[in-house]
Amino acid sequence: MTIHNTDILIIGAGPAGMVAAMTAVQHNPTKNITVIRSNEKSQVPCGIPYVFGATLGSVEKNAMICGGNPITDKIEKLIDSVEKVDIETKTVYSQNYEIHFDKLIFATGSIPFVHKNFTDALRLENVFTIDKDYSKVEKLKNYLADKQKVIVIGTGFIGVELATELASDNKDVTIIGGGHILAGSFDKDMAIKAEEIMIEKGVKLALGQHANHIVEKNNLAYGIELCDKTVIEADVIIFATGYEPNTKLAAEAGLKLARYNGIWVDEFMRTKNKDIFAVGDCSGRRDFITRDPSKVMLASTSAAEARVAGSSLYSIKRLKGFNGTIAIFSTMIGEKAFASAGVTQTRAKDEKIDYVSGYFEGMNRHPATIPDASKLSVKLIAMRESGRIIGGQVVGSKEAGEIINIIGLAIESELTLYSLVSMQVATQPLLTSAPTTYPIIMAAQIALSSK
Repeated sequence: MTIHNTDILIIGAGPAGMVAAMTAVQHNPTKNITVIRSNEKSQVPCGIPYVFGATLGSVEKNAMICGGNPITDKIEKLIDSVEKVDIETKTVYSQNYEIHFDKLIFATGSIPFVHKNFTDALRLENVFTIDKDYSKVEKLKNYLADKQKVIVIGTGFIGVELATELASDNKDVTIIGGGHILAGSFDKDMAIKAEEIMIEKGVKLALGQHANHIVEKNNLAYGIELCDKTVIEADVIIFATGYEPNTKLAAEAGLKLARYNGIWVDEFMRTKNKDIFAVGDCSGRRDFITRDPSKVMLASTSAAEARVAGSSLYSIKRLKGFNGTIAIFSTMIGEKAFASAGVTQTRAKDEKIDYVSGYFEGMNRHPATIPDASKLSVKLIAMRESGRIIGGQVVGSKEAGEIINIIGLAIESELTLYSLVSMQVATQPLLTSAPTTYPIIMAAQIALSSK
C-alpha cells in the first residue's frame, strides 16, 4: 500500500468536489491538495438526460472534464475507491493508498433513491435507475438502443427531461407520477403549460395514478400496475425518483448525520470536527426560507457550498457562510424554458405563510413584431406584510434561465417587491421586454396591488 501525504484531501470529484478543490487552491496556494475519486470518467449530472436523445446523443459528450486549466492542474488526482476514514488519526484508507491529511472534505455525492417497495425489481435486466456513474449511464443507453416502449417513473426535472429526450428519439414513452409534473417547483397553472408541451412531443402522461408494483414475466419487467389496477406495458422501466445522500463512509467514520441522512454541517460546511467538511449532495441541507431540513439536490447549491468550504478550511474569512438552499431550478421542455426559485404558492400555503403573489404575461421583445418575439410569464411570491420576495416562477424562451437568477438573487438578498418595482433595467428591442412592461417589475406591481 502506497503512503500518501497531503494537506487537503477531497473525497469525490463531482461538481462539489472539484469546486471545493479549485477554491482551496486559490485560498491556500502553498498547500498540497489531493482529490480522490473511484472512476477515471464521470458524467455531468445535469446533462445525463440529454445523452439519451438528439441533444447530446452520446455518453462521451457528457463527460466531466477535471483538468486542463491552470487551477485544476495544481490539484493531484488519485483514482481509487476509499474504504475507510479514520478521523482520530486523520487517515483515509483506499484500496491502494494510505492517505494522511490535515483537512478533509467529503464530497461523496448522492445515489439513486428507489422506494423500498420497488428495490427488489432492480435485479431485473430491464429495470434501471438514473445513476451518475459513467459506465451505468452507458449501459442504460446501450440497452435502450433497440427498445421501443419505455416507462419513466418520476415527474421531477430528471424524469421530465429524460422522457422528453426519449420521445424525441421516437420512443413510446409514458411518465408516471403524482398530480402534475414538476409539482415541487411549479404551481399547477405553470405545470400545466409544461404538460401541454410534453403531450405535443409525444410523451404519454399517467398522472395522479402512482405505480403500485412491477409486473414480471420471464424474469423481465413486463410493465407497471397502477393503483387503479391498470397495467402499462414496457420494454424498459426507468426510476427517476430522486437521490439520497451517499454517506455510508461518513457514518462509518462516526460523523453526525442530519435529517434525511446528509452529513451534519454548520453554515461554513464544517462538521462537528472543525478539520472535516462536507459539501454537495452528501451534506445535510437547510431551506433558505423556512430553515427546515431540505432534500433539494442541485449542482448550483453544491458549488455554492463548495466555495464556502474551500475558503474556510484554515480560517473563517467572512461572517456569512451558506444560509440554505433556495431550490433554484431551470429546464427546457420543447422550445420553452421553465424556471423556479424559492417557494411555490402551494408550499407557502402548506407552511402557513401569509403571502401575496403577482403574475404577469408579456412579450420578451419590443415591439411584439420583432421576429423572435414570444410570450414570457413571470410569477412572484412575497410575504404580505414586508413584501420580501420568497419565490418566483418563469416560463418563456431561453432568457427565462437568467431571469430566474435575478429572482434567486432577490430571494437571497432579502429584497422586497418595493425593490423590484424601482429596479432599473437595460432594455433593447432585440434583447429584452419593453421597459414599460418588464415582466419582473409588472409581476411585482401586481403583487403589491393585492396586499
